[in-house]
Amino acid sequence: MRIVKSTAGWTAALAAAFFAVGPLQAQYSTKMPSTLRWGSGHVEVPSASVLPNMTVVGTYSGFLVNVDDELIINGSGDIVGSRGALKKWFSDASVSVGLFDRVELGGALPALDDGGSGNMFGLFGQLALLRPTPSGAGIGVSAGVRYANSPGYDDGIDQVPNRLAFPDVNMRETFVGHDDVHTNVTPYVVASAFLKGIESDLIPDNDFTFTLGWGKGLFSAGNSLPFYSFASSKGLFAGATMHMAVSERAILNLSGDWNGFDLNMGAQLDINGIRLGAHYLGTNYWGDTGIYRSPKFGALASIALCPNGGSMLCRANLIRGASSDTVRLPAPRPDTVIVTRDREVAPPLPTGTATDICLATGSNISVLVTAQGDTLVGPSRTSIRVLRQGGVVFAGDYAQGHTWYDQNQPITLDRRTYRRSGNEVRLNCPDLKRVGEYMGVPLFAMNNATEPYPQIYVPVRPGVWQMYESGLNATRG
Repeated sequence: MRIVKSTAGWTAALAAAFFAVGPLQAQYSTKMPSTLRWGSGHVEVPSASVLPNMTVVGTYSGFLVNVDDELIINGSGDIVGSRGALKKWFSDASVSVGLFDRVELGGALPALDDGGSGNMFGLFGQLALLRPTPSGAGIGVSAGVRYANSPGYDDGIDQVPNRLAFPDVNMRETFVGHDDVHTNVTPYVVASAFLKGIESDLIPDNDFTFTLGWGKGLFSAGNSLPFYSFASSKGLFAGATMHMAVSERAILNLSGDWNGFDLNMGAQLDINGIRLGAHYLGTNYWGDTGIYRSPKFGALASIALCPNGGSMLCRANLIRGASSDTVRLPAPRPDTVIVTRDREVAPPLPTGTATDICLATGSNISVLVTAQGDTLVGPSRTSIRVLRQGGVVFAGDYAQGHTWYDQNQPITLDRRTYRRSGNEVRLNCPDLKRVGEYMGVPLFAMNNATEPYPQIYVPVRPGVWQMYESGLNATRG
């Protein structure tokens, strides 16, 4: 068998990977926190999650180096002296954008305060090969690459970037007696498990993200240099984050990761897309053995913009509840028992005509409708009217109760404005397809509709839908 390498073949393979998962199902959630300079992820390592389409995230981060001696390294990687105590704040900035709910691209400016070593910059990108379910739970797999240019000191020595992304005259490409250090390009693959969290009255609603990956470049190169690393996992990296909903609009992310060299920890509070965080890098180091092998404290500020989701600031969401066609009811009340001549006879169950109602999950459920118009649900066939005060919960997110719906405000999808049109209607779920989300409520269109959609449908409450149309003028009241 002969293997033929073909550019066209690779192009076809990438295209197949891009569309393998099927039609896009937008995940308008930016739950994953910002890494220090490389887009979405844990503290420093990526997860398999990418930003939603047209979401833009800008990040500033920095950390403090405070060591007793700044080491001087010779061409063999040996420590030959020191320059005295070093106390300095290093800063980075980055911006990333999501495309098609499957790609995240960005650029970084490491070492904003570099000391005349030449301009450093970085680029990064990640492609989601396998994504979790529309609810946000499941397994994700991504492939990505990071690039950072080399600082220059006009000394004739080839320099390379380091994992802390600041210019360092000691970080060379070649050290005598060691493998060459190749850190300009860092390809990697990463898998993440996005899991619903622990249900407990003791802690807020929560989710977990667990990540395992392997990469070259910054994740592995330089592991033989004693001043740079005391141990290396040969390119393996891992991360874990606990996401906790501390309020309706705020999520606290508690993260930890291993970048192949260092164990890092961090916390970020995301309030409607504005993120403030603190991190502790190199927690596996107890002493100050130079810049790299020492603990470092830092801070982060980030903002996530979602112009495609109906609001400029992004709201992070936890994994949505089960999207099955189930109805959760309270424990049924004991049925009335009629005692007749020493025997007990339960009253007959209410009757009605079976009908389907379409939920915001995109699935139909079957209920009974009586001749008086009551809708009966559950094993006891209880009327929704009786349980209206919170006693019945249908799966899905609905528009009723949201300010934008109750006040008849326009909504947006893919930068198009839609206004309410006509009366509320009942629809059949198999006739619909999900096309987006607005302020936490899913948006649907007819299966035969094509983009740009002239009409979209909003689930108002279980079984009841409202049509919105584009191109309508606002009415004056």
